[in-house]
Amino acid sequence: MPDKEDEENTIKAISNGVSFHGANLWVLVFAIFIASLGLNVNSTAVIIGAMLISPLMGPIIGMGLSVGINDFELLKRSLKNYLVATVISVCTATIYFLLTPLDEAQSELLARTSPTLYDVLIALCGGAAGIVAIATKGKGNVLPGVAIATALMPPLCTAGFGIATGNVLYFLGAFYLFFINTVFIALSTYIGVRMLKFKEKQFVDHERQKKVKKYIVIIVVATMIPAGYMTYSIVKTSVFKSNVSKFVKEQLDNAGTRIISYETNKDSLTLRVVAVGQELSDSIITIAEKKMQNYGIGQYKLHVIQGSESASIMMLNNKLTSMRTTNDNYSDLIREGTIKISELQKELEEYTKYDLISPDVAKEAKSLFRGIDNISLSKACFVATDSLKTKHYTLAIIGLKPKSSLSEQDRKKMTDWLETRLKSDSLKLIITKE
Repeated sequence: MPDKEDEENTIKAISNGVSFHGANLWVLVFAIFIASLGLNVNSTAVIIGAMLISPLMGPIIGMGLSVGINDFELLKRSLKNYLVATVISVCTATIYFLLTPLDEAQSELLARTSPTLYDVLIALCGGAAGIVAIATKGKGNVLPGVAIATALMPPLCTAGFGIATGNVLYFLGAFYLFFINTVFIALSTYIGVRMLKFKEKQFVDHERQKKVKKYIVIIVVATMIPAGYMTYSIVKTSVFKSNVSKFVKEQLDNAGTRIISYETNKDSLTLRVVAVGQELSDSIITIAEKKMQNYGIGQYKLHVIQGSESASIMMLNNKLTSMRTTNDNYSDLIREGTIKISELQKELEEYTKYDLISPDVAKEAKSLFRGIDNISLSKACFVATDSLKTKHYTLAIIGLKPKSSLSEQDRKKMTDWLETRLKSDSLKLIITKE
């Protein structure tokens, strides 16, 4: 390749990115927290940001490179740091999801629990693009794109969510996706290294070289066997779903007949199809059942629900939908009622608190101002004549002893004192003389 980077520089760059210590380790922890927050609040932008700063690609590419150049020491170091990074990532995500009050599985999180064949292809292509970018001079914006496409960080966070919530299926599904990404990124890195004709490591001791190659082959095969099996399962499931969909569309979805749903039951080996509109005749159903073998689903029995039976199912679905809507409406009414009760409770407390504090305020007022016989407090509403707007005031009624009176100075002092004492900025002072 004409623009190939110097091999020593490439190997050195990959080797330096393998280790996790100091700042690199803290970057990993912070990236996990950011990705967990993104999954928690269902924010794609935040998740992408976490993937961009994540250093998890380092040891994975290191494993692929080490196998490609027969560097057993680099392979051991890459595996060690890969395991350390994985454990730290899962533990950090678990701690976050144990502490956060938001425990609902959002769509971004659920998307990481069910790997498909597309994830395998993405990891393969992403890993290939990554090694090409690292090994060539014109890197451009390839590496950030690879980090986003291969998405190593979100599956580990989802695995932490599975542990924190006790959901084993979430944990296994997410870790399964992370494992697929790891294996196929490393595999494409190995293939890229060999295609770019990197120089293999040579040993003076040829026996040791054979032993190292043997270990490398064993590790690669041991890693690829479960990945191959899982990939086969994914492909098998995807092909099966595609065949079922194709069969229903081509054989049962005729003019005048609409297929509203279909599902397979692996326990009873039954394909259940719900149809509305023009009924399918027994002959059409029989012919379609015979053709199931052509779609690779011959072991399943066809059960078509139509006519009054399908109408009953639709009515039941409509009732369930209506019940869910009604329950949602009731929930909204309950929430509104609760808010209203809370507001009324606060208003009631505003009106009754003056009854509770009036005796204490009366004692204080008598000691501060001469001639006061009694004092009463209440909440009152007044309408301003100029704007016709209702305004709430704290009403203070002061009863004076006979033959006594308050000067304007004392009146102002009492008003200021009551406003401070009652923490009210709107006060009406009414003075009566008995």
